[in-house]
Amino acid sequence: MSEKLETMRPNPAWDADAHEETVESWARVADDVTVKVWGGDWCGDCRGQLPDFAAALEAAGVEDVEHYPVERVDGEKRGPGVEEYGIELIPTVVVEDAGGTELARFVEEEDRPIAVWLAERLDELEASA
Repeated sequence: MSEKLETMRPNPAWDADAHEETVESWARVADDVTVKVWGGDWCGDCRGQLPDFAAALEAAGVEDVEHYPVERVDGEKRGPGVEEYGIELIPTVVVEDAGGTELARFVEEEDRPIAVWLAERLDELEASA
């Protein structure tokens, strides 16, 4: 995937020390997961949420991050993987294991930041394994 989302540039003001648990959770899975990010640089939610998420991944050493730029065409989301993954709202972030099995999915907004919300899902999976 050659195209990068500008919104996935890590926020330099994001404080990893203030999010120690989240960074630790991501660091534990850093070498075992692929993070797929659907977003659009035109999207307000993406501009608001993805830079902090990118900073969290960077702090945790997660390197396998794939960007899927989404365009809005006649009110519909279009882009790579949109149909295959059923992407309707952005940002959408899918975390997969090495075999391509989906472990967790964040869609548009939750009551916590993307990195925190997904780290909690990954921790729950680890605890139940």
